[in-house]
Amino acid sequence: MFAKAFRVKSNTAIKGSDRRKLRADVAATFPTLSTEQLSEVVPNKEELNIIKLYTHKGEALTVYANSRNPILFEMEKALYPTVYTLWAHPDLLPAFSTWPPVLHKLAGGADLMLPGVVVPSSGLPQIDRGTLCAITLVENRAPVAIGIATMSTKEMLAAGMKGKGFTVLHTYMDQLWSFGDKTCPPTVVSLEAEPVTEHAEDEEQDDKREEGKVPDDNLPVDPSLQIDIGNVNLNETIESPEVGENEEPAENGPAETAEEDNLDVPQELEDSRSPQEQMDVLLHQCFFHALKCKVKKSELPLLTSTFLRNYMFSCCPKGQQIDIKKSSYKKFSKFLQTMQQQKILQVKELSKGVESIVDVDWRHKSIRSFSVPETAASESPSQDSKGADGEQLYHPPEIIPLYGISSKMAPLFQESGYKKGSTLSSSEVRSAIISYVKTNELVDETNKNFVKVNPILCDCLLNKSEQYEISKFKWDDLLSRCLDQLQPFHQVTFAGHEPVVRKGNIDPIDITIAQRSSNKKVTIIKNLELYGLDPQEIANILQQKVQASATVTTLPGAKDRAQVQIQGNQIHHLAKLLMEDYQIHRKYIQGLEKAPKIGRKK
Repeated sequence: MFAKAFRVKSNTAIKGSDRRKLRADVAATFPTLSTEQLSEVVPNKEELNIIKLYTHKGEALTVYANSRNPILFEMEKALYPTVYTLWAHPDLLPAFSTWPPVLHKLAGGADLMLPGVVVPSSGLPQIDRGTLCAITLVENRAPVAIGIATMSTKEMLAAGMKGKGFTVLHTYMDQLWSFGDKTCPPTVVSLEAEPVTEHAEDEEQDDKREEGKVPDDNLPVDPSLQIDIGNVNLNETIESPEVGENEEPAENGPAETAEEDNLDVPQELEDSRSPQEQMDVLLHQCFFHALKCKVKKSELPLLTSTFLRNYMFSCCPKGQQIDIKKSSYKKFSKFLQTMQQQKILQVKELSKGVESIVDVDWRHKSIRSFSVPETAASESPSQDSKGADGEQLYHPPEIIPLYGISSKMAPLFQESGYKKGSTLSSSEVRSAIISYVKTNELVDETNKNFVKVNPILCDCLLNKSEQYEISKFKWDDLLSRCLDQLQPFHQVTFAGHEPVVRKGNIDPIDITIAQRSSNKKVTIIKNLELYGLDPQEIANILQQKVQASATVTTLPGAKDRAQVQIQGNQIHHLAKLLMEDYQIHRKYIQGLEKAPKIGRKK
């Protein structure tokens, strides 16, 4: 909610009657506060201000602040504490813990997913759906965020701790926190030790602390450093290939090397690791398994999305599944970048926004020393046949239309915190326009379905011939004109990859019918790479389905793009493949109307 800048409408001192009402509301909302604690939250004599503001989405909020920090905020007649208040009263709300690297995601506007919630030995707090909760980091009870539970505790456990757990409202390091004195979270010792790590890992940390590699927890550390330290702790077991090459082994080196060479970890050891560490191990195992046993040199260059979907997924042991977001890498591109830094493979962007593996060093120590787990080796034949054409494993990209702000339209969005060059979704455009209209009181008094045209709306939306004729807009007309005047962009997000924003509208998969010699027809398919599809893979599947010759050639005028050409008019088969098997929406496919018409039986 406060991930982006907000706009302050008014800032006034609170009156005596308002102060008393606020204290009564706080007491009713948080009944666990004692009288003394209530006086600390809403003091009798200390200066308090009421701040009216609008979020970047146009939502109206009220913030209550003392001379230093915001202490409460009100939304839809409900009161919520800020992190500053929770640091003074850490037990005000039921608390759930997460890993330090997750904090950056929450501060950026993300909600907290259940796989990121750490389950202590005493179990999770018992809450109902809709309960306001605090979010803490492991080993520190000082809250870093607040959120509303989307499930009860029973529902969370029944769901296997999967799905969205909390809708996050406010975090440490967001814009509301920045409105205060920007102090860092205090260290609040946990009431009981939580099983974040096992004893062996604790002893390893103690050894490193003695050697000076890990700072003492009792020393005051900048929060950003604390997050980095947490990240290192979570990733220690992942960096073993690089350590094995560049550093001397420690006393327990042989055991670690054996574990590195064979990533088929015994179940009891695997269970002692965090879910993130388990996913990292699975990711490495499937990566080296795929390179050693699946990928052939003749198949390079190979789309990274195809490598993940058709090769790595098929190497997963039975009952397990790769989920990049649950690993420490979060994105497949970041994982491949790490592997590239270790000189295991080379990745290049052969076409804009689409990466391919262009080279693999099969003589690399990490690949040569990797031994395929027995369970994976016994399961691989059935998995290979199941994922041979990768249809059921393909995840279509998420495509979101965006709108860029030009210099002409910038004055209209300036009050919402946007500037020239910013890209917005349609909902963000709508919120910004509604906020602008309400702030400048442009809603027509006689008919609220109309908006009055002021000089800025006139300059942004009307051409010269209309400027003296139009004095009001209907709401729908206003919004549609705004979208028409903004520059088109689109965002494409592939599973396990960072979102890519490009100018203009995305090109559809283009299907055409061409006539060749002897009046023979061929079907030509272009732009498959834009949707994460491998042209060679599509050609192979079509060739098997229709028993016709299919070839892949370089697209004329584009050396880094390819087109598929198959004999006959195969649009019916192609439409079924793309829309039913690959789940690509019809609006992203051009040329389906050229399919041969099926004659009706008389």
